[in-house]
Amino acid sequence: MSVPHPLYSETIQYLFERLPMFQRVGASAFKKDLTNIRALLEALGQPQLAWPCIHVAGTNGKGTVSHLLSSIFQAAGYKTGLYTSPHYRDFRERIKINGELVSEGAVVDFVTRHRELIEQIQPSFFEITVALAFDIFAREGVNMVIVETGLGGRLDSTNVVTPELSVITNISYDHQEFLGDTLSAIAGEKAGIIKRQVPVVIGKTQAETRAVFGEKSADMDAALVFADQQYRAERLFWDDAFTYFNVYRADGTLWHGRLALNAHGPFQAENLVTVLAAVDVLKAKYPAIGLSWVRALHDMKQLSNYIGRWQLLSRSPRVIADSAHNEGGLRIVMEELQQLPHRQLHLVLGVVKDKSPDKVLALLPREARYYFTQASIPRAMDAGELMQRAAVYGLKGSAFGDVPTALEAAKAAADPVEDLVFVGGSTFVVADML
Repeated sequence: MSVPHPLYSETIQYLFERLPMFQRVGASAFKKDLTNIRALLEALGQPQLAWPCIHVAGTNGKGTVSHLLSSIFQAAGYKTGLYTSPHYRDFRERIKINGELVSEGAVVDFVTRHRELIEQIQPSFFEITVALAFDIFAREGVNMVIVETGLGGRLDSTNVVTPELSVITNISYDHQEFLGDTLSAIAGEKAGIIKRQVPVVIGKTQAETRAVFGEKSADMDAALVFADQQYRAERLFWDDAFTYFNVYRADGTLWHGRLALNAHGPFQAENLVTVLAAVDVLKAKYPAIGLSWVRALHDMKQLSNYIGRWQLLSRSPRVIADSAHNEGGLRIVMEELQQLPHRQLHLVLGVVKDKSPDKVLALLPREARYYFTQASIPRAMDAGELMQRAAVYGLKGSAFGDVPTALEAAKAAADPVEDLVFVGGSTFVVADML
């Protein structure tokens, strides 16, 4: 367990206040080029060259795919770094080694040593976090790193690596103000992580994006694999610990029966297929992962410290939280919730104010009871405003000033046996409950 450091809180406060953080303040923190991150890494001695990596992008599922890949390499005996974003409660969730959060001391040491550099370059919060993670991974001597992109791909601060494999999970509408307002435009930004002669796995074949990935991979002479053309995962059933799948090859033959995955949710079949296709590409160079992946999927939460996705918070009443926050992710979540047995559905819902909630609100069931709320970040939309906007779509409920209060109200109103409570709409709503 990491030893607490007396200067850690002060250091994190410095980063939050000194550097603009997109997740907290929105567009003003977004940098549209790689100048700062390149300058930081140059000053740090190019730590990203010290380790091999896998680069993961996509609209939905990229965090889960990153945790799965980290677990697979960990189970194979590799000292594995994992960089993801955003964090829920602790900044160090972004930077893990073998599933363990990096020490408070490592964060303090980096900021102390490089404060002058930070003041000189004035990077965004995300840029300095990427540099910090890459430097720690180099200092700790990891021999594999899984790097999840932040907002996009082409101009994402992580896009300074040359990976062993690029993975793009799927494309849906999110952050259109930065990435474009069509699926093909968004795919073009995500395709920016494809590097010359580096193989790429695309998780989901989509008519609007297939040609974009085909053209980019051809330009880069990069071998291209569509995962869902190699495998199909059929969800059989689930319990509190695992989801069980049959996995079929492209020709329809059963490849692996009753495969146990230590994660839940309707999107896991697609994530599983993406990861299996990635393992196929990687195991020629890293043969140990060809033996470790079954155990890694079984032990994924323990290995990678995986939280916030389709997480069971309570059994009486049944409360599920999930960090899906865009149209594509929430559509799947709503479909899944409707399939779970319940008399009444209670939705604790919050969104951010710098993205229109209309497409999300249009997806939500009118028969549910709503507990509109706001996460404890400046970007959160006021709960009262959200309630008013939701009313246009026939969604009825009450407004609550914070997430815990909203959840307590939902739990109090729910039948402990027959009702179902869901918490979501924003990563930060979930974070306030973990």
